[in-house]
Amino acid sequence: MPLPKDPNMLLSYINTQLRDNYQDLDELCSSMGVSAGDITDSLAGIGYVYDSGLNRFVISN
Repeated sequence: MPLPKDPNMLLSYINTQLRDNYQDLDELCSSMGVSAGDITDSLAGIGYVYDSGLNRFVISN
């Protein structure tokens, strides 16, 4: 399945995948064959950053 292009949909999709299926962002990206940089850049555009301790994207401070 291709990743959603809309950043808000991408946020929801990635956080759900991280919660349900993957130990961390690197594992998700490796499994899906996508770039972590592309995901983090897209979500940074709407004010979110990856928190490895929580294993999810959260609003940046």
